[in-house]
Amino acid sequence: MSPRKRRRFGYRRLHVLLKREAYLVNPKKRFRLYREERLTVRRRG
Repeated sequence: MSPRKRRRFGYRRLHVLLKREAYLVNPKKRFRLYREERLTVRRRG
């Protein structure tokens, strides 16, 4: 599968998607859940 087809969002973008669905999640919990699923979190900069 091409990397372009496997779209991956950062935890900040995940917040936007969850907010649209009316889920309010603490930023620390969002980050922890992202890490628990072993999704890499890119650092800005």
